[in-house]
Amino acid sequence: MVSIIWGLLILVGIFYSFISGNLSLVNDEVLKSSAQSLEMFATMFPVIVLWMGLMQIASDSGLLSKVAYKFSFILKRLFPSIPEGHESLGLIASNIIVNMVGLGSAATPFGLKAMEKLQEINDKKDTASPAMITFLVLNTSGVTLIPTAIISLRAMYGSANPGEIISTALIATICATVAGLSLDYLIRKKNRNR
Repeated sequence: MVSIIWGLLILVGIFYSFISGNLSLVNDEVLKSSAQSLEMFATMFPVIVLWMGLMQIASDSGLLSKVAYKFSFILKRLFPSIPEGHESLGLIASNIIVNMVGLGSAATPFGLKAMEKLQEINDKKDTASPAMITFLVLNTSGVTLIPTAIISLRAMYGSANPGEIISTALIATICATVAGLSLDYLIRKKNRNR
């Protein structure tokens, strides 16, 4: 659906530029944005590779599992419907840890696997379970301690201090997480009381 909307917006833009006589602007923007995309990729790729490599080393060495185990006592309170020691808790913890360093793309496989495991213990297969919804809220709030991608973009565009946004990002992620989980809790409690 989103691809259809974007496709329509592009076609409307091209059609409008054609009837307004600004078709050359479209060509210029296509070429300029292609060059910017390549520059952005070249700037961000090494940072993402570094963090993904560190996460792979942490995973292979068992460090990620140990940290995930430490997180499980907090997660057990957020996900009371998940049985003690269930594999999904470790996958959720791994997803959160990888997200904390700003690597959403590296966290995606953990998140998908966690959702698969949560679906296995879901009684209503055609409806998302409360644990699945809470996990989605947690992912959407973007628990990020080090916004790696944003720091890379700021460095690419010549920021004097690309890392100065860490404290602001931390405040934003705490507010979003607390608000999202609070709303999730209130809605879940309301639905239980029905």
